[in-house]
Amino acid sequence: MSGKIWFVGAGPGDPDLITVKGRKLLEQAGAVLFAGSLVDQAATLYAPAGCEIRDSKDMTLEEMTDWLLAAAARHATVVRLQTGDPGLYGALIEMTRPLTAAGIAWAVVPGVSSAMASMAAAGETLTLPEVTQTVILTRVAGRTPMPPGEELEALAAHQTTLCIYLSITLLHKVQDALRAAGWAEDAPILVVQKASWPGEEKIVRGTLADIKQRCQAAKIGSQAMIVASPTLGAADWPDLIRSKLYDPAFAHRFRRASFSPELSPESSS
Repeated sequence: MSGKIWFVGAGPGDPDLITVKGRKLLEQAGAVLFAGSLVDQAATLYAPAGCEIRDSKDMTLEEMTDWLLAAAARHATVVRLQTGDPGLYGALIEMTRPLTAAGIAWAVVPGVSSAMASMAAAGETLTLPEVTQTVILTRVAGRTPMPPGEELEALAAHQTTLCIYLSITLLHKVQDALRAAGWAEDAPILVVQKASWPGEEKIVRGTLADIKQRCQAAKIGSQAMIVASPTLGAADWPDLIRSKLYDPAFAHRFRRASFSPELSPESSS
């Protein structure tokens, strides 16, 4: 009988950020196909001795599919180890359609995306009450065009958090799109290269006006997340609007509301 193929998100780079389920699958895998150009090879160290391990960076989609099918004929557990989360810029459906057609069982184990890892590395938050409650994960059009209506300028017009993948070499286009959407020249921009990679992570903070020059000075030209958000730098703001979830005056099914004079509406009038 054929084995099962698992598409496992390796996370952003730190081997410790793979999920417990993903690590357990690696530990019992008979074969692992990993994205060597993006996934730190340290993640394959969880595989057992004798495991077939293949780097996919020089393979076409058809070659990867053939390798996975052949591995599933020999092993009960086969892992396709991908960077971040398999469902985000991971060609997941392109790889699974031939497996389904061949009658091979497959499943997905999600992973931590570099957007979350980048904000964690910088000590920033993606959302803030009454500042933004929306996060857009996107990219700039390059060799892969954007569908109609998804141009960065159109998305940036929402003035919400933008996590921009696969676009560091097109940073000038990011700047142009944000300017066209009305972002100010002093709008904060965050760039994180290799978020969470031990010894390789770089964090660059700047503004819309100078972020490209700062990235050039830091020699960042690949594998970087660009974040534009009205939440950046909130740790240093003099005032923040409180989250209702933890506000003493806000009741929910686990906690009764409590009031004090300084929290009462009359005290602020």
